[in-house]
Amino acid sequence: KMGNAESNAYQNHISRFLPEEQSDIDGIFDTLSGSNGSDGAKNGKATKKTMTLAALQAAYTREPLPEQMTVRLYNGMKSIDLTGKSSGLDEKIAKEQFVLFMSNLLKGNAEEKISIIMRMISKTEGPVKGKQIQEFTEDLIMSVVHVLSYRKELKGWSLENTRDSASGVKALASQLLSELRLSDRTKPVGPQLMETNLDRNVVEDWVYQVPQISAFLSVVVRQGLHVLHSLPDQTKDIVNLVPSCKGIRRGFVSLFDIPSIMYINSHLPPELQHKWQLLFSSRIHGESFSQLSVHIVNKGPCIVILKDVDGYIFGGFASQSWEVKPQFQGDSRCFLFSVSPSLAVYTYTGYNDHYMYLNQGQQTMPNGLGMGGQHGYFGLWIDSDYGKGHSKAKPRCTTYNSPQLSAKEDFTLDVMEVWAVGEPPKSAKKKGKSILDVDPQAQALLEMAGKSRQSEGLREPIQEDEADD
Repeated sequence: KMGNAESNAYQNHISRFLPEEQSDIDGIFDTLSGSNGSDGAKNGKATKKTMTLAALQAAYTREPLPEQMTVRLYNGMKSIDLTGKSSGLDEKIAKEQFVLFMSNLLKGNAEEKISIIMRMISKTEGPVKGKQIQEFTEDLIMSVVHVLSYRKELKGWSLENTRDSASGVKALASQLLSELRLSDRTKPVGPQLMETNLDRNVVEDWVYQVPQISAFLSVVVRQGLHVLHSLPDQTKDIVNLVPSCKGIRRGFVSLFDIPSIMYINSHLPPELQHKWQLLFSSRIHGESFSQLSVHIVNKGPCIVILKDVDGYIFGGFASQSWEVKPQFQGDSRCFLFSVSPSLAVYTYTGYNDHYMYLNQGQQTMPNGLGMGGQHGYFGLWIDSDYGKGHSKAKPRCTTYNSPQLSAKEDFTLDVMEVWAVGEPPKSAKKKGKSILDVDPQAQALLEMAGKSRQSEGLREPIQEDEADD
């Protein structure tokens, strides 16, 4: 009877996978258990071969996956109870357990995943502390960054051309943990969260509310264990997890880290999540507001990110092409965000339509780049006198409900970048325009004054896919 029960569970779960996926899972298990797979795979029955933690560590630790994540995956596999008794006594993983683990984690709903996740968080049964969930989440994010880097799946980004990911891992883990709600719907924070006991239902609700946990686990299993990593179902998990990176040069280091790229990208409209292209960097193009304008006007939706001299990193998403004009522009898809010291996104409140603003050379209106709030009190403002800015949000920015993003209300700018997202508009794909092309009146005035257009020979080549190397 037990054999039939195991066989039925095995058949029910293996049938969730396509034939080529079944073959892939069989092959991985056979390698880990030291079998050639010929005895059980042909008739579809689960074999009696087993695998150990040592085999899993020997195959995956130190290169594709950090050791602590390999141990967590093993504990997750052990949580699959085939007998109705505690499976913690048996240190070996049977094939049925391996298949049920893959089925529940990759194909299951939150309820099916939760037993595995609880055991990955803690080796012992029962409630878990907030601190244990934090450690699990940090391990999970770190493993995603590590395995995508190892498998060369970062699409042009690298650990060399982005900020150190260590602080980003902690910031993203804190952001995801901020979604935890107790059964009475209260939200524990800080030291209180770390010491709070959280039962299975609370953690299951959190996994359901925070889709990144399931997506990250899928990446770790597929790319880390190299199972089902190139088969159709995985594309929806990671296709837009990290956008492709275009237009950067060797030696460039972005203000973004990999975890913050994944988080900010997930808040963009889906059609804009597949590609980012560097339009402007103050380190490359110089600390000049006119240079900033030249590089971002009419280039489609983009992300502005900057660091103040106190080390705070923040910015905004502009949902439409920037235009130089004395009116607000954009739409309700715009948002502001913080990257450091904390990671957060602040979206449209409905209070006003002051989404984005770019003006230059006017005597009667403010000159600079702004997002949210109102003239003189922007949620984010870069003055046309480049280097100065403000984030005046007492207590919150009216447009985006964001707090003060900079360390000081009036800040000094250290570094700034602007990234185009999605496909560039057709007009931007044509030969690059200078600010004089955008403003024919300025061109005519120069010619009337007998001045030559000195920028003519200095135009930058279009960078469409300039630096795919």
